[in-house]
Amino acid sequence: MPRPLLRSSLRLLPAPWLSALLLGALSACGGGGDGARTAATASAGSLATVQARPTYHLAPVLLGAPADTDMTRPSASARLAPHTTQVPQALAGLSSRGLTVQALQAALADGGAGARARMAGATASAEGAAVQPMAAGSTVTTYTPAQIRAAYNLPALPDLSGSLTATEAAQLGAGQTVYIVNAYHDPNIAAELAAFAGSFGLPGCSVAAIDPAASLPLASAASDGCTLSVVYATSGGGMTADAPAYNAGWATEIALDVQWVHATAPMARIVLIEVPDSGIASIANAVALANAMGPGVVSLSLGASEGSWVSSVDTVFYGTGMSYVAATGDNGAAVEWPSVSPGVLAVGGTTLSFKGSGARSETVWSGTGGGVSKYLARPAYQTKSVPGLGTPARRSVADVAFNANPASGQYVAVMSQDGRSTSWVSAGGTSLATPQWAALLAVANALRVQSSLGMIGAPHNAFYASVASVAKLYAADFLDVNSGKDGSCALCSAKAGYDNPSGLGTPQGVSLLSTLTGVTVPAIAPSVTSGAVNGQAGVALSFSVSVSAANALRYSLDGAPAGMAVNTAGVVSWAKPVTGSYSVTVTATDTRTGQTAQGVYAITIVTPDPPSVTAATASAVAGKAFSQAMSYTAPNAVTWTLTKPPSGMVISTAGVVSWPKPVKGSYSVTVTARDSKTGKTGSAVLSLTVNAS
Repeated sequence: MPRPLLRSSLRLLPAPWLSALLLGALSACGGGGDGARTAATASAGSLATVQARPTYHLAPVLLGAPADTDMTRPSASARLAPHTTQVPQALAGLSSRGLTVQALQAALADGGAGARARMAGATASAEGAAVQPMAAGSTVTTYTPAQIRAAYNLPALPDLSGSLTATEAAQLGAGQTVYIVNAYHDPNIAAELAAFAGSFGLPGCSVAAIDPAASLPLASAASDGCTLSVVYATSGGGMTADAPAYNAGWATEIALDVQWVHATAPMARIVLIEVPDSGIASIANAVALANAMGPGVVSLSLGASEGSWVSSVDTVFYGTGMSYVAATGDNGAAVEWPSVSPGVLAVGGTTLSFKGSGARSETVWSGTGGGVSKYLARPAYQTKSVPGLGTPARRSVADVAFNANPASGQYVAVMSQDGRSTSWVSAGGTSLATPQWAALLAVANALRVQSSLGMIGAPHNAFYASVASVAKLYAADFLDVNSGKDGSCALCSAKAGYDNPSGLGTPQGVSLLSTLTGVTVPAIAPSVTSGAVNGQAGVALSFSVSVSAANALRYSLDGAPAGMAVNTAGVVSWAKPVTGSYSVTVTATDTRTGQTAQGVYAITIVTPDPPSVTAATASAVAGKAFSQAMSYTAPNAVTWTLTKPPSGMVISTAGVVSWPKPVKGSYSVTVTARDSKTGKTGSAVLSLTVNAS
């Protein structure tokens, strides 16, 4: 495992802790769909029975530990094909919704029948049936962090063994905070994160405790490394020293969220806020606690079906300098809180296809949520100027999307409750999409700080008005997901432009970051342009590789003939080419990130013909200057000579024979052209008759 970066210093400001502030964030809310009332009243009534659910899915497979490809060079797997595995018979038919390692292990132990029976009752009570259980032999594809970076064009991970520039650190989220709000407790989160980071060459995170009695806000996050802090919250939004109870499902959700925030923003500070129950009031109060801790991005991979109570807790999502990101759910077409709030970036899900080279393709994942709210008004940023949006009657979700299908899943390390064993799973759900968007906003904030700009806050206006309403920017900053569906309703199918399952689409990382920050973010990998080169046998060949890159490169050749080489400047040379056709692959490797790109050069070497000189017959007058240009063809420049010319006759470098003072008589002069590169010659006779004056 790579050494951790420097420990963050969490200096707690000596401001008084006002627990009433947290409850006040709810009690100050305005009326909702049930008429004017305070959130405190709502919490005591309808909110008391509403419970949030984690929105993750696991593919029904237990994976082996990831290959060590990325351990020393964290971008090494970026251009490799993702890992694939087949669903075993014992695990076929299990519902992926809320699946745990314990359930997978139990299914393997009893041949699957018992686990399927146990899950059948839970599945029957779950909303929607958009995600069908996978059959035996079905293929599960699982991506590494480097492969997700490559697929979504996110900034490449630099070589972490040395010092980073300020811009490189900002591209990894340095100095920013991501708050992750979840219910219950994961006792092994630090160890799981360490296992994940070590396996993929990511920087380690120091654990930094926050005293439950500490004054808020927190000091700013350090810019020289990642820290992980775990805060135990009370249901009322205070901090306590007592950890919530363990819950296997929520612990899986916590592991997923923390690991993929870190994968996307490896130098950001992570503050995990664990609440003792999954009640909506507790979740909302935890968000208020994050607001009190200071500017950052709040990630919420959880949801509950919206109700008339949603407006009563809406104002918690408008903290100064805060961004909020939430999952749209994993039950197919439906609207869930908190993603329905106009102040929250609602994240839907896709099925990703990426082979390690070329561009990714995506379709809507059948389990993703989305729809039009029954209770919240249409926000001003959702206008008909956005392609495909029209004018929805009320708040429309999703806003954006990311990979979420567990069958096109991403690695997650999950430990047993006692911490004695680590399992690897292929995770999905809009739970997976949400922390990555949260981390992407943290990176945007870090880059904005580099440009002396403010925190991005709610990104909706930027996404809808500044990007999606401008055709050129929309095409550059988002991949428009226009196929697939999450139900049979009129709004359930993807289409060109905005749609409910995928929102505006999925991010084109460096382009979107450049738009949001005004900073030109370098492409994830160098780019080599293929080409064709012609040469001649025996004639030294030299050409420069056509390449673009943000950093210095090293080059290598594959399929090169003997004697061909490439130097550190990307110049290919061959001193003595041999006749033939050659296909030579040039690989350019970024010396900072390890990212590679390849281009193929078709090289054709021909045997050149010798020069061909056309014989000529001419006449001249004695004493009057004579000049005759010789006609010839040659593949290269030539030099000229005359054999036994009369005194005073010469030939120029251009093949023009001249004689200033011809003498009467008849002359036969051999004119020879020599190829300046091959040395081959061609000759012809100039027959000259000089008459008397």
